Amino acid sequence: MRWWDIAPVMELELRLFPEDAWSTGMYWSELAEAHPGGTRHYSVATTADGTIVGYAGLMAIAGEGDVQTIAVDERHQGAGLGAALLTDLIREAARRGCAELLLEVRVDNPRAQRLYERFGFEPVGIRRGYYQPANVDALVMRLDHPSTDPLDHLSTDPKDIEDTRHG
Repeated sequence: MRWWDIAPVMELELRLFPEDAWSTGMYWSELAEAHPGGTRHYSVATTADGTIVGYAGLMAIAGEGDVQTIAVDERHQGAGLGAALLTDLIREAARRGCAELLLEVRVDNPRAQRLYERFGFEPVGIRRGYYQPANVDALVMRLDHPSTDPLDHLSTDPKDIEDTRHG
């Protein structure tokens, strides 16, 4: 993701998360740390014509990784984009030497939870009222020792092969 991607990312963000969307300023701040030696890594998924249909972000500091966001346009869900974006984040966390990778996901989003479980994330706790203003709890999930080849342990059960948006 580059600075010129912020406007189309914000269009998706506002459509997908009208209650708790990140601000344009938050994306500018995140991308300010997405440089060699920085603490962030952001990617976009595009169609053949260059339209952004998904995005994802990672924070990695001192061996700890955190999935900041994953989002896929609802018209493109089910095509593997969520899995591709998550694979990119896991590989980057491994490349940066993260011993673990954490994320928060809404407790009312089982589709996202299944995606993360497919990649080996396990529930480790609940953050009460994490998503505001809806006051929805977050399930905290952790992946120990992210791998540069996260696809080795993927479930092949068809009901598990879905994408979604983190967070």
